[in-house]
Amino acid sequence: MLNHKKALLIIDMQKGSFTPQTPRYNTPVIIENINKIAHTMRLMSNTVIYIQHDGTGSGQFEKGNTDWELLDELETRSSDIFIDKYANDVFYRSDLQSVLEKGQVKELIITGCATDFCVESTVQSALTKDYKITVLKDGHTTGDRPHLSAKQVIDHYNWVWENMLPTQGSISLIETQDLVK
Repeated sequence: MLNHKKALLIIDMQKGSFTPQTPRYNTPVIIENINKIAHTMRLMSNTVIYIQHDGTGSGQFEKGNTDWELLDELETRSSDIFIDKYANDVFYRSDLQSVLEKGQVKELIITGCATDFCVESTVQSALTKDYKITVLKDGHTTGDRPHLSAKQVIDHYNWVWENMLPTQGSISLIETQDLVK
């Protein structure tokens, strides 16, 4: 059972999302930042949760296949929690909510891939569940889109989240260096 009030969510940092056909913005720095904050969270006895898209039956991200696996550069620990997800919203039909409730977690730090899909959807869902949310400003990534570069997408969502006035929950953004201090 978890006994912590904060949890780090690391969303979809899987091999299938980081291929030559699907390049992601600033990948080495994003991985480094996620590893730093995960290390800090563990030192503070907080929970680190890796979320993996499970596309079983779809032909992509099939559980146990290479594209489903986490990136090799991520520094996981046996004390970390691993949760499968089935939609952009990490909470949808996954074990996440029950894990957070058992641990009495009220604060989430959100990182991962893709900014404009799974990260955004999870932020919105967590807000409606009254979580205090911190988005790691330099800890999420995406790819180029038809009308926007990946950097523009990331900058846009960082702006949206910084200027959001949620009716429930709360949200703030922070740089890795400021959070690990």
